[in-house]
Amino acid sequence: MDLVTELGPLLSAEAAAEAPAAGVDPADLEQAVWLRLLERDTAAGRTPEAARWLRRAVRAEARAARRRALREVPYAALAPGGESSPERAALEGEEQRVLRSAVARLPGRCPELLRALLSPRDLTYREIAGELGISQGSLGPVRSRCLGCLRRMLAAEVAAPELRGMER
Repeated sequence: MDLVTELGPLLSAEAAAEAPAAGVDPADLEQAVWLRLLERDTAAGRTPEAARWLRRAVRAEARAARRRALREVPYAALAPGGESSPERAALEGEEQRVLRSAVARLPGRCPELLRALLSPRDLTYREIAGELGISQGSLGPVRSRCLGCLRRMLAAEVAAPELRGMER
C-alpha cells in the first residue's frame, strides 16, 4: 500500500489539530512531518510504525514551531525605517554597555543597589533591603544619592562636541 495514501488522512487530521496551538499553518506542519518521515525512512531503510510514530512526529514538529516562533523576529520589525532596526539595536546595546560601565564605577554600595533596582527579577524594596543588608527606609535616600552621582558622571563623560570650522 502507498505510504502517502495510508498516512495522508491521519497526518492531515493530526496537523490540523496541532497547528493552531503552534501558530503555524497545518500544511507547513504536514510538510515538515513528511520530510522527517522521508529522512528517517531513507536513513533506516524501512518504514516506521505508522500511526504512533506519526502522532509523535506531528507533536514534535509543533513544539519546534512554537520554540522557533518565540526566538524569531519578523523581518518587518527589523526593516530600516521601522521602529527597530539593526542600527538602532546596536546603538541601544552600546548605551547599555556605557550605563553598566558607569554603574560599576560608582562609589560604595551604589553599584550593587542599582543592579538590584534594575534587575529583571523586579525585586521589591523589602527584598532589595534584605539582599543588601540595609534598612528599607534608607533605600530611597541612598538610591537618590547614587542616581545623582551617576547623572553627574554621565554628564561629564558626554561632553559637548568640539566646534569645527567657522563656528569658533
